[in-house]
Amino acid sequence: MAEDLVLDTAIRDWVLIPLSVVMVLIGVLRYFVSKLMRTSQLPDAKIIKEGQVIIRARNLRAAANFIPAKAFRARKLYYTNEDNGLLHVPKGQAQNPQAQMFSDPNMAMDMMKKNLSMIIPQTLTFAWVNFFFSGFVAAKIPFPLTQRFRSMLQNGIDLSTVDVSYVSSRSWYFLNLFGLRGLFSLILGEENATDDTQRMMQMSGFGFDPSKSLGAEKDGLDIVQHDWVLPKFEERAEAVLRKRLS
Repeated sequence: MAEDLVLDTAIRDWVLIPLSVVMVLIGVLRYFVSKLMRTSQLPDAKIIKEGQVIIRARNLRAAANFIPAKAFRARKLYYTNEDNGLLHVPKGQAQNPQAQMFSDPNMAMDMMKKNLSMIIPQTLTFAWVNFFFSGFVAAKIPFPLTQRFRSMLQNGIDLSTVDVSYVSSRSWYFLNLFGLRGLFSLILGEENATDDTQRMMQMSGFGFDPSKSLGAEKDGLDIVQHDWVLPKFEERAEAVLRKRLS
């Protein structure tokens, strides 16, 4: 049977609160360090142009039924023509995002700086937590949980008799590490550099490949079935008026 523990107030004052405050301060500090380490680069005109073309093609797909068939075919040919269409990418001109990153030293350096600004503070903070606060039961969640949450909430405590709702100091560190995104968004704004979950997902990628987006948008335009809805509005209005008058 799970045992109930009485948590000392000193654990709250010297473990729970300091750990939370340190995690917030480190996140804010890492945000400003990342801004200082970030190199200012002018946006590539070609990438901006391709992005605008993709947006215009999506608007054409969304509003295809509100223009005549002849106008839609002309616009569709303008985008998807195999010779000089805006969405057509020749096979030999497709860019490899990995090769593009390694050919641009600034892009590779920025990625390395971002990864270092995430890995080094996390490593030092985890070593600090593991050295000073290892083995503490720091908090208790005010609702019952199943046994599946034990490995997540009681990392560093090998006691199966303790109730699952108790949180160890090491688990509290991980909860703060991945759960402070909303707080950082309020403090630093939506576009902040402290989202560790998104950063870890980006570490396995090497950039944006515009040729794939252009090809996908071209395929989307090719399969659009045009059905002009404007001529049917008069029939619908006449049907509604007859229904009201009858």
